[in-house]
Amino acid sequence: MASYLAGGDFTRDTQYISTRITADGRDGYPVEPGRYRLVVARACPWANRAIIVRRLLGLEKVMSMGLCGPTHDQRSWTFDLDPGGLDPVLKIPRLQDAYFKRIPDYPKGITVPAMVDVTTGEVVTNDFAQMTLDFSTEWTAYHRDGAPQLYPEPLRAEIDEVARRIYTEINNGVYRCGFAGTQQAYDAAYGRLFAALDWVSDRLSRQRYLVGDTITEADVRLFTTLARFDPVYHGHFKCNRQKLAEMPVLWAYARDLFQTPGFGDTTDFVQIKQHYYIVHADINPSRIVPDGPDLANWLSPHGREALGGRPFGDGTPPGPVPAGEQVPAGHGAQSGEG
Repeated sequence: MASYLAGGDFTRDTQYISTRITADGRDGYPVEPGRYRLVVARACPWANRAIIVRRLLGLEKVMSMGLCGPTHDQRSWTFDLDPGGLDPVLKIPRLQDAYFKRIPDYPKGITVPAMVDVTTGEVVTNDFAQMTLDFSTEWTAYHRDGAPQLYPEPLRAEIDEVARRIYTEINNGVYRCGFAGTQQAYDAAYGRLFAALDWVSDRLSRQRYLVGDTITEADVRLFTTLARFDPVYHGHFKCNRQKLAEMPVLWAYARDLFQTPGFGDTTDFVQIKQHYYIVHADINPSRIVPDGPDLANWLSPHGREALGGRPFGDGTPPGPVPAGEQVPAGHGAQSGEG
């Protein structure tokens, strides 16, 4: 879902399927346990957000999750991790089948995350930004006991403002660098990205989390980019003023979140690297996946507790990762492997 402007600038197509799953069902899709399947790929930062929020809120029992493999062709994500290459619930080999079931010959990119109506096999929405907000606000009847307030009403305006800048300048900013079509476009994108990283670093030097004193949607949105920074964006996307590990405040902040249940235990570094280095053959024609960097340092002490803050507010951490949803052994930081 990308294109280039005349000056070589990368621009993202942000026209998603905007149907919403809501408590009152006003779009025809009411919140209902067991009805919807969240289809994701661990490699994708936008999908990783949905995995984290689903886990933090404890929605695993009412919303199943389908996992696509880390690579895809020009058209669709596939369920190549599942036996026979079929999603065990939807019984389809490619995510595009659910899109075409809803909109025949769907013309845009087949993206994750996607919410699929299991009863019809049709995709409901792929609007990743609204999706996680709806998990927080529309699915409240099914949140676990002790679920955190990731989008608390008194802070929503500030969360929205911070998240908007993080999206344009950082989440999408790394892609603007990586897919720049001219030197001028790259130089401008590089400057914008690191100006924004300096901005969040300054903000986080004084407070443990981005908005308020607890983890919110804004932190989830920043984390998934930071987690991919050294394994992918620093080299593959030429975002190389510094590594994340050379930016002390952001590196400590990222480790703080990584060591919080719901974040590191949903992060698959092996699939992340496979996705970017194999799929982006225009940037990496050899499709060789680098062995580094060493990731064991994600588990080193971060010292952010000194800033105070309460990760889950009045709530509690989520319990263990459900069976069948764990990141494969050797794919996280515990192994020290890239």
